[in-house]
Amino acid sequence: MNMSHSTRIKLTNTIIFIILAIGAVFMIAPLLWMLSTSIKQKLDVFALPPVWIPSNPQWSKYLEIWEAGPLLSGIQNSVIIAVSVTVVGTFTSSLAAFSFAKLRFPGKNQIFLMLLSAMMIPYPAVMIPQFMMFSKMGWIDTLLPLIVPGLFGNIIMIFFLRQYLISIPNEVIEAAKIDGSSYFRLFSVITFPLIKPAVAAQLILWFMGIWNDYLAPIIYLNSPEKMTLQLVIANFNATYAIQTDYPLIMAASVIALLPVLIIFLVFQKQIIESVAISGVKG
Repeated sequence: MNMSHSTRIKLTNTIIFIILAIGAVFMIAPLLWMLSTSIKQKLDVFALPPVWIPSNPQWSKYLEIWEAGPLLSGIQNSVIIAVSVTVVGTFTSSLAAFSFAKLRFPGKNQIFLMLLSAMMIPYPAVMIPQFMMFSKMGWIDTLLPLIVPGLFGNIIMIFFLRQYLISIPNEVIEAAKIDGSSYFRLFSVITFPLIKPAVAAQLILWFMGIWNDYLAPIIYLNSPEKMTLQLVIANFNATYAIQTDYPLIMAASVIALLPVLIIFLVFQKQIIESVAISGVKG
């Protein structure tokens, strides 16, 4: 007996839901284990069967981490780098994307292709030349090598926003030009409000990348007070893993996760709008 169309749709949706639920478990379980471990005693970490909810939660590690290393300065340095780069870099990236999408100037396509080709160069290929350049400038063991390059924009964001802006009708821009609007007014008043969802989606991805970056900070930073949060946690891991003090390491990791989670919660509406609008336009 053949199934009806509605029955097949319900069966398909059920299978998809089960698959997504299994995937969600695999993604969420490590985060729950990290939170659970942060409030366990040392012996409970290696208990069999695993203890997901400790009978006697120990919240003391969340107080101890502030004395175990320069965690506060690490958070401050990471905030300075991530906020300055994402705020200023998002502005410059949006301007560049607007220019490549809506303005006419000589060599526009060639310059854009050069930017795209730069995306294909792996970071290890430019790591040593960059270090030598910043070393001669006296920027080693400062936050400048981690901040200044990002202020000029992000190639991936420029590419994404340009593709997003191309879908906006040129008639809107031309009408504003006829009314005497300047190029900056075209961008700030007309164009930018239309691409807010796309900007928010790219901003949170960029913020996460900078916040979780480990390679660049370990190359340029040496002093404990200049280290970012990820370097501080790595030092925690090297120091306290030997003592099997995994609750302290997990407590520090939970603290490191909170800013990214807050950023996502703040911008989740814009991110969903970006995905929805992209799907409709696609």
